[in-house]
Amino acid sequence: MRITALAGGVGGARFLRGLRAHLDRTPDLADSTVTVIGNTGDDITLFGLRVCPDLDTVMYTLGGGINEEQGWGRVDETHAVQQELAAYGAVPQWFGLGDRDFGTHVIRSQWLGQGVPLSEVTARLAAR
Repeated sequence: MRITALAGGVGGARFLRGLRAHLDRTPDLADSTVTVIGNTGDDITLFGLRVCPDLDTVMYTLGGGINEEQGWGRVDETHAVQQELAAYGAVPQWFGLGDRDFGTHVIRSQWLGQGVPLSEVTARLAAR
């Protein structure tokens, strides 16, 4: 079976995780393919980096690296880079990016700058 889902954010990511778990537990459906059309309406450029919060939340959730308490961001995240930027007065400060998350945004921005389409960039990030 081939399934296409529209998803984004915490709710969409949790739905997809549940869907995948259900498919994996159901012998007739275990080979099903799920394609996600992710929300990019909230994408933003911060500190010169392309940030795709909904795509990242889905990716981190399905990959087992999400901060479950928050529902977004990486598990066991630190915020040294964000704190350093705040010390310099860099804005905005309302969007809390973690250090590991910054790595995602740096490589995404680099690949996008090389002309790699966002769908391919997301596939590369998800593969890791």
